[in-house]
Amino acid sequence: MLLAMGTQAQTKTDSAAVQGLTRPATNATAPVKAKKKDWSKVTLNNRANDHFVFQTGYEGWAGSTTGIRTKGIGRFLNIYFMLDMPFKSDPRFSVGIGAGIGSSNIYFDKMEPQIAGTTSTFVFNDMSDSATFSSRFKKFKMTEAWAEVPVEFRWVKNPENSNKSWKAGLGIKVGTMLNAHTKGKNLQNNSGQTINAFTLKENSKRYFNTLRLAATARVGYGPFNLYAAYQINSLIKESAGPQVHPYSIGFQFSGL
Repeated sequence: MLLAMGTQAQTKTDSAAVQGLTRPATNATAPVKAKKKDWSKVTLNNRANDHFVFQTGYEGWAGSTTGIRTKGIGRFLNIYFMLDMPFKSDPRFSVGIGAGIGSSNIYFDKMEPQIAGTTSTFVFNDMSDSATFSSRFKKFKMTEAWAEVPVEFRWVKNPENSNKSWKAGLGIKVGTMLNAHTKGKNLQNNSGQTINAFTLKENSKRYFNTLRLAATARVGYGPFNLYAAYQINSLIKESAGPQVHPYSIGFQFSGL
């Protein structure tokens, strides 16, 4: 009888021990699920988001440019003032709209575009033929100036401090031509000797589409962005010459 009681007590003790080992700790806590941030409640009082925009870099021509020789580094310069309108539900996204001035310079290799010509088509004189032309300008460039309205769909990772955040933008810009002119410097003979160090400048918008539409894109961190643009419609009128589509690749600096 004593043996039976001892065996029963031992069985209860072993059972309690097993239960103690398998029973979960009373102080264990379930993992806390991260709360999703409510972007609609963030404070944007100190945010600066690209109200002043400065863009510069390389300008080139794409499209039907056969027979047109450019050289050197074409350049563009754009300056805009823009409003930034963040979405109330999620200010990481916003729409920017503004106004400003854009300009571009293209340099030619022994060619002179007859911007003030009287023919119905835009003529690019090839001045490399010494048998036909006894002189040419050492430098020859064409410049356009535009009044532009850029519109951009924007994203910023940290809308509360966009000057220290990744950001990107896609947009379009519409422009109207203010001026187009060519400039030739230093008239030379075929041996490269200077004949006359004067400057020839001609102005005309006759051969150009004076309204342009371009697609734009940018990506970067804080005030420093890589920028690109492509003119959708041709720079030169369809009936006046080759269908040229200027493009830009460069940098954007923005703030305020």
